Parts: sequence; C-alpha cells; structure tokens
Amino acid sequence: MPLLLLPLLPLAGFLLCGLLGKRLGKTFVTVCGVGSVALTTVLAYVRLVPYVAGVFSGHAAPILERYGSWIRAGNVSIDFALRLDPLSALMLSFVTFVGFLIHVYSVGYMHADTGYGRYFAYLNLFMAAMLTLILAANFLVLFVGWEGVGLCSYLLIAFDYLKESSARAGRKAFVANRVGDFGFLIGLFLILGVFGTLEFDRLFSAVAASPGRYAPAMTAIALCLFVGACGKSAQIPLYVWLPDAMAGPTPVSALIHAATMVTAGVYVVARSNVFFRLSPSAMAVVAIVGGATALFAAIIGTAQNDIKKVLAYSTVSQLGYMFLACGVGAFVAGMFHVMTHAFFKALLFLGSGSVIHAMGGEQDMRRMGGLRRALPVTFWTFLAGTLALAGIPIWAGFFSKDEILGAAFAKSPGLWLVGFVAAGLTSFYMFRLVYRTFFGEFRGTDDQKHHLHESPASMTVPLVVLAVLSTFGGLVGLPAIVGPRANLFHRFLDPIVPPLSGGFEPGELSRGLEIGLIAASVAIALAGWLIARVCYAGDRSGSLPERFVRAVPGLHRVVENKFFVDEIYDFLIYRPFRALARFFWKAIDTLVIDGLINAGAFVVELSGDLLRFFTTGNVRNYALTFLLGIVGLLAWLGWMGAR
Repeated sequence: MPLLLLPLLPLAGFLLCGLLGKRLGKTFVTVCGVGSVALTTVLAYVRLVPYVAGVFSGHAAPILERYGSWIRAGNVSIDFALRLDPLSALMLSFVTFVGFLIHVYSVGYMHADTGYGRYFAYLNLFMAAMLTLILAANFLVLFVGWEGVGLCSYLLIAFDYLKESSARAGRKAFVANRVGDFGFLIGLFLILGVFGTLEFDRLFSAVAASPGRYAPAMTAIALCLFVGACGKSAQIPLYVWLPDAMAGPTPVSALIHAATMVTAGVYVVARSNVFFRLSPSAMAVVAIVGGATALFAAIIGTAQNDIKKVLAYSTVSQLGYMFLACGVGAFVAGMFHVMTHAFFKALLFLGSGSVIHAMGGEQDMRRMGGLRRALPVTFWTFLAGTLALAGIPIWAGFFSKDEILGAAFAKSPGLWLVGFVAAGLTSFYMFRLVYRTFFGEFRGTDDQKHHLHESPASMTVPLVVLAVLSTFGGLVGLPAIVGPRANLFHRFLDPIVPPLSGGFEPGELSRGLEIGLIAASVAIALAGWLIARVCYAGDRSGSLPERFVRAVPGLHRVVENKFFVDEIYDFLIYRPFRALARFFWKAIDTLVIDGLINAGAFVVELSGDLLRFFTTGNVRNYALTFLLGIVGLLAWLGWMGAR
C-alpha cells in the first residue's frame, strides 16, 4: 500500500462531501467524511505495525517513496516524495487515530447544523493537509501541507462566517500564520541557497558529515524556521490567534489544538534538530520563547471564565513546554509531550463540547456547576484528562512533562523554575475549571437545568477511548530510574537525533537529583489541586478568589484581559497599518493613480470633442486643412534652416 494513499483518501472525502454532500444528504456525508478517515486510519496502522516492529528489532530503515519529479532547474532537483521514519510514524499514529475519533464525535455534535456537509469537507481537507505535512520527504512537500493546514484552520475557525466574531477570528488566524509563514519561507530559501536541495536525507546527512562547514549559516536558517513554528504552534509573539480559534465548532478546537496544526511547528523543529543543534543561539531563543510562553499563557488561564478559553490558553502553555524541551536539546521529550498532549487535550476539548452541548451552547463556567450528576461519563473522562494535564501520576502528562522539566533543570535551573511554576498554575486552573463546572450547585437557568442530559454515544465513546489513552499512554515513556530500557518511546525515536560532533547536547542528571525533581513536580501539581479545591470547592466556593479580586482589582483586570496584548497589537500594529493602507487608498490609489488615468481619459475625450469640429465631410474644408498643414510644415522647416 503506497503512502500517497493516506492523504488521498481524506482528500477524496473532501471532494465528495463538498461537491455532493448538500445534494445527497447527511448520511452520505457521514459515510464519506468519517469513512474516509476511518479507512485512512486502518491503512496507516497496516503500514505502522510492521514498521514499528522493525524499528525495535533494528531492521527497519526509513521508507522513501518517490512519485515523480517536481522541480528540475539547474542543479536543483526536487521530487514529490513521501517518507516514513520513526518521527513521521509517531505523528501518523496519533494524527489518524485522534482525528478519526474527532470525526466520529462530530457526527453527534454537528448533526443539527445546516453546514454539515461543508464542515466534514473542511475537516477531511484538514486531515489530508496534515498527513501530507508529516509524511513529506522534503521541505517543499512539507510546505504544501503546512499551507494546507493554515488554509483549513481559517475555513474551520470562520465556519460560522455570518457571525462577525467568527469571521474576525478566522482572519486573525490567517494573518498571524502568514507572518510566521513568511519567516518559514525565507528559511527554505536559505536552505536551498546553502545546500542546493530541500530533501531531508541529503540535507541532514550533509550537515552531520561536515558540521563545521555549515555551522555559520545554521543560526539564520534555524531562527527563520522557528518564526514559522511560532506562527503555527502559537508562541510569543504570534500566539494571539489560537485563543480566538475557539470561535469555531468545538470538535475543530480539538482537532487544531490537539493532534494537528499546532503540533506542526514542534514537528518541524524536531525534524530539523540537526540545524538547531549547530546553533546554541537558536537553541537559547527556542528555550526562552517556549518557557516564557508556557508561563505567560498559564497565568492568563487562571483568570478565564470561558471553558474553551481556559483550554485554549492551556494549549498555548503546553506548546511552550514542547519548545522548551526542544530548546534544551530534549527533542524526544518534546515529541513525547506532543503525543500525550494529543490524547488529553483532545479529550478535554471534546469533553468541554459535551458540556456546552448539554448547556445549550453556554460556555461561561460561572453559569454552570453540579454537572457531574447529569453528565457522569463526561465528568469522569474530563477528570482523567485534567489529571493528565496537571501532571498527576500515573496519568500520561506526568511522564512527558516531568521529563521536560528534568531536561530543563540539567541545562538551566532558571528555565526549570519557569516550567515548574507554570506546572503549578496548570494544575490550579484545570482543577478550578473542574470544580466550577462539575461541582457545587447548578448556576444556570431553569430551562438549562431541565434539558441537562448526557451526550449521545457518538460523543461519549470517543471520550472514553481518549480517557484510557490519557491515563495509560504515558507508560511507553517510563523514566530512566525505572530501567535503562524501560523508556520505549526513547528507544523508538532516538534515531531522529543523530550524533553530531560539536553540536548542542542535552545535560544529564544524577539518579538522586532526578528523583528529587520528580517529587517536586508531583508536589507542585498537588499544591495547585489543593489551592483550587480550597478556593472553589465546598459551600463557600469562590469566596477566597472574590476577596483576592477585591484586594488587587488592577492585577486581576490585567490578567483577565490577557495583559491587553490584543489591544497593544491593535494600537501599535493594526491601527497604523490600517491608517497607512487608507492613505495609500485615498491619496495614492484614488488621487494619483486613478487621477492620472482619469486625466488621460479626459484629455483624450476633450481632444475628440475638439477634433470632431474639423470632421465635416466637406472636401474643400479637408483641402484647406491639408494646405494649411503644408504651409505650417514649410514655415517650420524654414525656421529650422534659418537657425
């Protein structure tokens, strides 16, 4: 089975749903939309199972499939080719499976929407683009998928385009990603200029063979690629689009935030680790930006009241952890968190969708409460996702986040402290969400209370599956203190980080220090849980936070309003550019360009009006005009001769 079939199947689903869905109805859309991704998942695992077994046995080399020549220009030769190696196999495993679960969930969530066919068409196109991105064998094919997921994010975020808020959010995502993509494209041109190719195999083998030769160019290349990663994976300063992406349907949030688009930036940095490791400056930038984003977004998440906005800022924060890991050289640990995050963040977003579905569209946690009795499956699965995200043993997030914190401490205790504080805030805001949503008394309307009900099986079954993965998925990455070969994840993914003389290498920890850091990370997670319980559980739920708000209203207002970053961007960037655009429109385009064109037209029209008086049809008048012309010509020639 060729790898090309994997992106082609959802692409076919996109065409069928988009062209025929409205005419043939929802059943046809469901069969094509969900069926294409189900078949893709099955075929993906047909390829993955023997390949993964081969990797662990040491007999599996990367699989490269070429489908034809794409560019032939001088010495540049680029094929349309796909590649299966440990990194793309990892991404393929959860992108297909989690994407399939989100498609199944969408059947129940979107059943009453009039844009049902259009929704599944976009969702299928998103899957096709993401699969192209992760299976690409060179940067050019990767860029096709990269731009594809950017387009689909715009289409899905602005799905309800008649609402101005949704349309604005879609435009914001599109523009923010164009800024990042410009940097990414410059990086690709630099790679092509330095190496003369965009093929992964030729690039990374050349660098590994002669690191000293290429090191001077690596900082510029790595930083340009990282600019693109900041756009796709929502890092400071380009993170602002991701919280607004909540304007799209909740399953879209799960797809974008968990398993697909936002992980693309981390994937590219991990894929290009050879470039980054030759530039300590670029590695430092990645680590600092990742750590700052993790802490900054976690602080904002503590004061949000929209259930999806809390999860959105959580995603931004967790992506910061992934880049922090890459920045300290722990690329495998970063990808481990990508995988576990796909499980528990998809679970949390779909769980929030179940809550919103039961509440008739309500998203404000202040109008919820006591939902665990009406939504038992949603509650218990959501709790599993919360425990995983908070880093409570033995849930999946504990293993991946703890490994990142350990790697950060080995390189820089300062970076570890940033991640450590962010971990405590993460535990606090997630359990705050749980207590405000599922515990206490119901704070909604009587009509909402009357209609509270658990979601249908098409929505709850994916929740249960994701809850199991969120609980046990981390066991493939047991820490080194358990045993040297206990970490299956590292054994599988280590080949993507080849030895590199003179490159940036991660630090190491002693056994005792590693145990101490594990204990500290568990303690901070439990402390965040305890503080949330004290503040938001029980009969006096919310009284302590209210007193805090009254004590420092200015600080709370700043955090609740996301540090006014959107307003700052609006004042410093959007308004000046809008004023500049208006100036070019009114002054340059209208007055100068249109003015010159209109003036030319006026002169031609005036000339025609004047000349028509001489067009009489009288031969004598024409002869007189001819004579006057000859006289004038002779007079001019005589004058020129006299000079």
